Amino acid sequence: MGRKTRILIILSLFFFNCQEKITKLTKDEKKPNVLIIFPDQLRRYSAGFWAEPPYKQHVIGKPDPVITPNIDKLAKNGVVFTQAVSNYPLCSPYRGMLMSGMYPEQNGIWNNCKVGRTHSLKDNIATIPDLFLNAGYNTSYIGKCHWLKNDPLFDEDGTYVGSVEAPGGYRINKYDTYIPPGKTRHGIEYFYQAIKDQHFNPHIYSNDSEAIGGKKDGELHLPKTFSPKNESQIIIDYLRNTRSQRDKNKPFCMIWSMNPPHNPWDDKNTDMATLRKHYDIDKFPEINDSLLVRENADKEVATYVRHYFANITSSDYYIGLVLDELEKLGELNNTIVIFSSDHGEMLGSHGKKGKNEIELESTAIPFIIHWPKGLKHGVNDLLLSVPDVLPTTMGLAGIGNQIPKEIEGTNFSSLLLNEKNNNVQKPKAVLLMLGNSRGVLTNRYSLCLKENKKQWDVQGATSIEEAFLYDNQVDPYQLNKIDIEEKPEISKDLLLELAKLLKKTNDPWYQDKRYSSIIPYTEI
Repeated sequence: MGRKTRILIILSLFFFNCQEKITKLTKDEKKPNVLIIFPDQLRRYSAGFWAEPPYKQHVIGKPDPVITPNIDKLAKNGVVFTQAVSNYPLCSPYRGMLMSGMYPEQNGIWNNCKVGRTHSLKDNIATIPDLFLNAGYNTSYIGKCHWLKNDPLFDEDGTYVGSVEAPGGYRINKYDTYIPPGKTRHGIEYFYQAIKDQHFNPHIYSNDSEAIGGKKDGELHLPKTFSPKNESQIIIDYLRNTRSQRDKNKPFCMIWSMNPPHNPWDDKNTDMATLRKHYDIDKFPEINDSLLVRENADKEVATYVRHYFANITSSDYYIGLVLDELEKLGELNNTIVIFSSDHGEMLGSHGKKGKNEIELESTAIPFIIHWPKGLKHGVNDLLLSVPDVLPTTMGLAGIGNQIPKEIEGTNFSSLLLNEKNNNVQKPKAVLLMLGNSRGVLTNRYSLCLKENKKQWDVQGATSIEEAFLYDNQVDPYQLNKIDIEEKPEISKDLLLELAKLLKKTNDPWYQDKRYSSIIPYTEI
């Protein structure tokens, strides 16, 4: 064998071994898992970390004195978004936008799905589970769904029969309903749905027979357990893969939609052990400034504050159990954990309770991305809309090239990853929607145009009843409505942003050119 031949053989073996190592590294490199957690009706500042630096300087007003050690840990080791918004602060519209990455006109949900309404998430659009399933992920959904038209397709025992004819013709709930297998389930492989706003009596449907006492998918199961506790046990069992619930060779994409701290706020629906430990009358004899701290809060309205806070703290505990399990399994660092909520809670602010209001207590939501392997912890002032979650999550997971062109949200992953070739600009404003209002939120102002009808009225409005803005910098509790004519230059800019966003989202107001004497459609 000649010298040249030996050299060629040695070089060939060297390059072969290098290529084999590169191939093995590529093959063994696991995509990040995704876990999206969103408790229902948790307002942005109901978490302990907001009272500490560097977060407290970003608070508009004062944060709530809530004990949330696990959410705090996510925040301090993740990216905290200071201006995430629920564009339509209501359960079903939020879920439609989150799942689809599209605004209501395109996803099909303009109001809460309930008896007497036709709103329903469209079957023929891609959702987070659909897209991650196609990208090679295990997909799962645990908790509240609330995205399907509520038809009487059950028998009187709560079993899904799929027909209004006998033995069908019954419903299981006025609002939410069971999501049957097929297109309406949108690519969810492992399904564990909780229905009904009864925190110690969730109505469960699942395709995991062993998790529901041997029952079939579509048969009602009543575990009679506090829903976050019950769901955390299901999730931990899934993560451990004790019964081959998933393919262990694939990453997972899981959505966990918790019902608390959503109402009802009473002893029957509250973790009272947590309430007695942290928020009892002995510690807080009255609902005073130590418990209800926002200056715009009506203490006579917010009598349920103890129960609201207790269910937040309790939910935080069960979130912690799941995060601890991920850490034990060695998966936490490579799991993109997104913590958020579908909307806020007024908690007596402006004399109101609940959500579905234009004010910050309703629209401002928490948003944290915890991914130690991929993101440095810190604070981000991005104006983040709900439809942005889908494309941004796909971008972070490395499957941004698979985002459908129909998606209306923005992929902000390159901005978060500090990539050099980042051409994504931060938005100047985000769209706000209610059943009778449209508006925008910017870094400083909130604009609202309110129609002369109630939110649920079937009859259309005929005019704008109120057109006002809030200066959230000067007036953090939004105590002073400013008529748009009082601030003409500022209002002009905000109205132009509103026109642009109404066009971008194909909003019915834009389609009909409603209130064109106020909204400058011709300038866009």
